[in-house]
Amino acid sequence: MTHPATAARRPGEQVLAALGLGAPALSPADASPHTFPGGGRWRTEIPSCEGPEALAVVLKESSRLDVPIHRISQGSGVWMLTDSEITEMVEATGERDIELCLFTGPRGTWDTGASVRSDSRGAGLRARGHDAVAGCVEDAVRATELGVKCLLVADEGVLWTLHRARTAGIIPAYTTLKVSALVGPVNPASYAVFEHLGADSVNVPSDLTLDHLTEIRRVSAAPMDMYIEAPDDLGGYVRMYEVAELIRRGAPLYLKFGLSRAPGIYPYGTHLRDLTLDTARERVRRGRLALDLLARHGADGDMAPLGTRLPGSLHRFPTGDRPPAALNDEKNKD
Repeated sequence: MTHPATAARRPGEQVLAALGLGAPALSPADASPHTFPGGGRWRTEIPSCEGPEALAVVLKESSRLDVPIHRISQGSGVWMLTDSEITEMVEATGERDIELCLFTGPRGTWDTGASVRSDSRGAGLRARGHDAVAGCVEDAVRATELGVKCLLVADEGVLWTLHRARTAGIIPAYTTLKVSALVGPVNPASYAVFEHLGADSVNVPSDLTLDHLTEIRRVSAAPMDMYIEAPDDLGGYVRMYEVAELIRRGAPLYLKFGLSRAPGIYPYGTHLRDLTLDTARERVRRGRLALDLLARHGADGDMAPLGTRLPGSLHRFPTGDRPPAALNDEKNKD
């Protein structure tokens, strides 16, 4: 499905034009022609929601500030939650028709390998060895059996393995797979590879330029995730004033409301409780600020309907496994 990008007022546009400092007109050729299935060019995501208590804070604050939420994601991992905690989160998000996404398995930064702590960062977040892949698969099976419908991955091999698992019916066919910002692609060729490996949405680094987003959209319609404000360990970039143009170039786009100048909370435990709840509350407020900017610039239309989560028809490498039931068999509004 395509949708023409509508013009919106750019920040300071009238004043600068009156002073002879107007910017060149936007080119329609730069705009993404893509939308989410069922309509809409952007969705919202609150990341780093590390358990039921943080989730409750996010849901309460989103109601108070009228911040619509399509997806809530967690970063510590499935293994950091008990079955009852996962079930509580599934039920709470299900009541609001919000997608819940949990991180899978071991990752390089917490492994025994030393290379990730070297200046080059070695293999980064990837799963080291067979056992780490197995841990990710174990997390995926456990989470989906408890009702989780979206899994976050930080390794290409894990992504391909989980895509094959849903193709073979080992995990539900409607499970969506999200690529972590910690391994996000930075060019259109690698973005397309992640899509073919099974990604249903792909985090890209928040320092990509607007032209980079246009380049990606010329080769792939897979939903893109982007921190509008990135955590410090991802650069700390704040791109609030670019939100309208990020949507115009990057749609279909998940607006992720992160938080810079905040300590890390992974892996979460009760020793980090106050910090985690405070930052969860502030992420929702950052979402309100971004939505207010969109409204002031006349660019707050084209939000995807709340309750939608599926990515649309995407390109995949052949697996040779049994094809899954159609994603749309799920009782979902998409």
